[in-house]
Amino acid sequence: MGNKKSEKITIIGAGAWGTAIAKVIADKGYNVTLWCFEKEVAEEINTHHINSKYLIGVSLPEKLTAITDLEKAIHSKDFLILATPSLYIIDIVKKILHSPDIIEGKTLIGILTKGFIQTKGGTQLITTALENYLPGFYKGNLVYISGPSHAEEVARGKITGLISASLNGLNSIKFRELLSGGKLIVFSSFDIAGVQVSAALKNVIAIAFGILDALKELSPNFGDNTESLLLAAGLNEIQLLGQAMGSTHPETFTSIAGVGDLDVTCRSKYGRNRQFGREIIISRRLQGYKNIQELIDDIPSIGYFPEGILAAQRVHELIEKYKLKLPISHGVYKLLNCQVQPLQEVKNILRKITRGTGFDSIEKK
Repeated sequence: MGNKKSEKITIIGAGAWGTAIAKVIADKGYNVTLWCFEKEVAEEINTHHINSKYLIGVSLPEKLTAITDLEKAIHSKDFLILATPSLYIIDIVKKILHSPDIIEGKTLIGILTKGFIQTKGGTQLITTALENYLPGFYKGNLVYISGPSHAEEVARGKITGLISASLNGLNSIKFRELLSGGKLIVFSSFDIAGVQVSAALKNVIAIAFGILDALKELSPNFGDNTESLLLAAGLNEIQLLGQAMGSTHPETFTSIAGVGDLDVTCRSKYGRNRQFGREIIISRRLQGYKNIQELIDDIPSIGYFPEGILAAQRVHELIEKYKLKLPISHGVYKLLNCQVQPLQEVKNILRKITRGTGFDSIEKK
């Protein structure tokens, strides 16, 4: 046991999720380094043992140390966990390629980031894109970690389940053992493609869910039943895209990686993508933007990071590539690209997902 606790761990990314996972590991007795982009965040963590910018109201253990020097953060680590937004993860990986431990494949790499990556070869899964940059040793050896897990609850010790997915079963188990314990339950999976698609696309569905949730307050046509209709259709879209991108296990989509993560992302008060969807209706969040790229460029001004915005842009490309019919995902893209109005597009989505059932119209109101 003592030998295990001597292992060196770094989390890259001091957002809510990266900080929460760092806390979980440090609470188990490991010394954990948390790399922060902002100097003030690192200073607050080291001095006051809190991260008031990204994880309010949570006390952090003394075994968790923050640092802004990326080179020092990754030096001689047994485990490296990437938790930056998908928009920045490739830039981070490019900066760590020179590390001797990365060059030699000594450091095990896990990924918490949700989304897809835009490359010269088109939109790819995060692990696929990273394998194109990392030394050959990492091909098939990366571990992807996901599940219904809002950082706010994980950090406060709420019982939570995660999936540790990798083509390398041993690496999956190593991360499972690192994270498991206390109130965190971790399962292993070989379906790294299915788990990644579930993690990325559920954020797009959650934006649609948030829009519908806000519309419930404005229209008598929409209710809890309507939201469950959308949720079920969203899970179907996740499965269709997952299969197209190489998912190997159908049960992934009925597990916590699929339906579990989709449900909590859509329904929880902590859901950032759900929140953004609600704000599209309540505070007209899209007003002033010409297209989705303008919105993506302006994400820092939102005050939080709705990964579903980026994922919607990527999924639009994947829909065309795989010739899929994903009405919710496509509808969210059109909304964020400022091509359609929210209420009309929600009605359009409902018509498409109920086609052939006899449902033909929604009262115009």
